[in-house]
Amino acid sequence: MTAAQAKNVERIIVGFCVLSILAIFQPFSIHIFSVGCVAVIISALVFNLVPHCREGVTVRDLLKVWVIILVILGVAALLGIGTAFMYVKYLASLR
Repeated sequence: MTAAQAKNVERIIVGFCVLSILAIFQPFSIHIFSVGCVAVIISALVFNLVPHCREGVTVRDLLKVWVIILVILGVAALLGIGTAFMYVKYLASLR
């Protein structure tokens, strides 16, 4: 990417973060709030790409970082779901 392209990608990411926060704190619609909640999670993940938005980094490298972030999120989600499932089993065994 050129320096201008990298700066544009960075601005888009930060803009998406700001819009998602505004969607949560708006007082008009519960639907916009719900979309904002999902958007905040996505924007927090995408914000990890900002340090890689610099001149000389290819789009392929950005996609590679994005895949790594999604894999880490998936592993963390599976660990959380597995832990909750095992806790339910534990509570059921106490009866």
